[in-house]
Amino acid sequence: MKIKYFLSSLLIVGLLWSCVDTKKEPVEKVKKEEFNHVVEQFADLKILRYQIPGFDELTLKEKKLVYYLTQAGLAGRDIMWDQNYRHNLEIRNALENVYTSFKGDKTTDDWKIFEVYLKRVWFSNGIHHHYSNDKIKPKFSPDYLKILLAETNTRHEGEAFDVIFNDADNKKVNKKKDTDNVASSAINFYDPSITDADVEAFYKTAYKGSKNKPIEAGLNSKLVRENGKIVEKVWKSGGMYGKAIDEVIKWLEKAKGVAENEKQEKTLGLLIEYYKTGSLDTWDKYCIEWATSTEGNIDWINGFIEVYNDPKGYRGSYENIVQIKDFDMSRKMAVLSENVQWFEDNAPLMNSHKKDSVVGVSYKTVNVAGEAGDASPSTPIGVNLPNNNWIRQQHGSKSVSLGNIISAYNSAGGSGRLKEFAHDSIEIELEEKYGKLADKLHTALHEVIGHASGQINKGIGQPKETLKNYASTMEEGRADLIGLYYLMDPKLQELGLVDDWEKIGKAAYDGYIRNGLMTQLIRINLGDDIEEDHMVNRQWVSAWVFEKGKADNVIERIIKNGKTYYNINDYAKLRELFGQLLRETQRIKSEGDFNAAQELVESYGVKVDQAIHTEVLKRNKQFKSAPYSGFVNPVLVTETNEKGEITDIKIKQPEGFESQMLEYAKKYNFLAREL
Repeated sequence: MKIKYFLSSLLIVGLLWSCVDTKKEPVEKVKKEEFNHVVEQFADLKILRYQIPGFDELTLKEKKLVYYLTQAGLAGRDIMWDQNYRHNLEIRNALENVYTSFKGDKTTDDWKIFEVYLKRVWFSNGIHHHYSNDKIKPKFSPDYLKILLAETNTRHEGEAFDVIFNDADNKKVNKKKDTDNVASSAINFYDPSITDADVEAFYKTAYKGSKNKPIEAGLNSKLVRENGKIVEKVWKSGGMYGKAIDEVIKWLEKAKGVAENEKQEKTLGLLIEYYKTGSLDTWDKYCIEWATSTEGNIDWINGFIEVYNDPKGYRGSYENIVQIKDFDMSRKMAVLSENVQWFEDNAPLMNSHKKDSVVGVSYKTVNVAGEAGDASPSTPIGVNLPNNNWIRQQHGSKSVSLGNIISAYNSAGGSGRLKEFAHDSIEIELEEKYGKLADKLHTALHEVIGHASGQINKGIGQPKETLKNYASTMEEGRADLIGLYYLMDPKLQELGLVDDWEKIGKAAYDGYIRNGLMTQLIRINLGDDIEEDHMVNRQWVSAWVFEKGKADNVIERIIKNGKTYYNINDYAKLRELFGQLLRETQRIKSEGDFNAAQELVESYGVKVDQAIHTEVLKRNKQFKSAPYSGFVNPVLVTETNEKGEITDIKIKQPEGFESQMLEYAKKYNFLAREL
């Protein structure tokens, strides 16, 4: 499970679950000791840089491990592009050739519009928006693109050309109610002819592993129709994506050779075996070794992991994150892992839904050294893995907070939107003083306690089977609710994590409600429903407690100077409501109650108050900061001796976003070369 971040401290805790960015313009000249996090801004996007604290303190062997793991991740970059849409690689090749070959007038409005379109496609790893899933519509004409193609001798025609401009495949992932979610989604996990019914029928009889230890069926394959029969095309060496996967394996073999310890070496060996065979039983063995491999300064996330992009919740998007331990913050936050059973025992869940023994939740704050696939350019700020429920219950899980990524967001942030949407000076003061710590704690509680808590009743299937298209948003909402419930608990102060639990809780609650009911709406177009899982869960959580608390005026909607605000009058009562909703959400998951999940999400999480949305967009116009942020990766540069042996590795920041994208396309286009 991952947490995504996109806005700024304005949206605080609520935004942390998928929020946005900042208000800080690029600086032409900075002092030597300063680090400018902002690269550029275009459309609704801001590109940032991040530093890698502690890298220079690593041994040469550790630096090599980081370098090899980073190269392994980038080697699979094209996989994510093809997963997102079947024409993406062909479109990217054509657009990049035009961009690098065009010798005509680059001062025209059309060319500038073309450049922005290409950058948006780069950011989203394809032609669909990274967050809304809507197709990115170019503002230049088909005729202009044809001129560019002709002048650069670029061949690009047929369906792959037409789809840029027409209304086909408009939605990458469609999870709407009363829709054939598979047939109406452009995601390249299924042949265009495959339907919901086909998927459900296939997995009724497909191999799922043993009853008590089910594999993540469908995680690493595409479902296709061949000779009238539906089959899986497995992503592995010698199979689908084989050329890219072979490159991934090459770098993982090098990483295995410089592993920090035997456990790490064994874990990498299993990951390599998995990529070679495509066996999901081997994937489970790898996940167990990885979850229990907690020694060493370097760690990684690599594979087909998160299933948010699959409307049926089976297939994992390719992802890579290389991590260096943040020693100081990890020591401070380990206290949550050490007390995880207390949180489980005291959660407002039905006793039958609680775990008697929460196993091995490992929590660390880490610094990212490189990202690829589904984690780049748009990155999570926290991750809890593995996702397979039985492994989590029996062997534990790892939770990480990406410290330098969070720091980069905060350093590039501003307070303008906070002051615009907060109800009063007290709310602003609480956020400015306690908001950052509240953010970190919510991340930790969401990942360490939230995703590890609760259990499914015996005989009940996995959420992707029982809750179907609502599984992801229900799980993220459940983890959010765990965090919210405990953010206003004196236990946090008793554990030494805060110096004023009540103010931390108030800052967290203010931010979550403000975001869930208002400010996250800046990221969708007027008239649209909310569809992204994290946004949906923030709204259904916020809207449910708002409605249920009306009788006691727990949250008051206030109109002041023609502007709407939501003011919390009773924080203690709001905590009780969070607890009630958590209890019900866990019941839904434990019992596999699809109808209740559908009722909750559709009633509170999808539809938008159009008057509020109109107002929010109008009030937000004054702010120039883009609502989404992502990152370029620092470049790891090797230094070698006469024998070609690596003697050191240095960090260099890339010149810009476009230069890094073009460099990646040149070095790591192992699938695009086949087109």
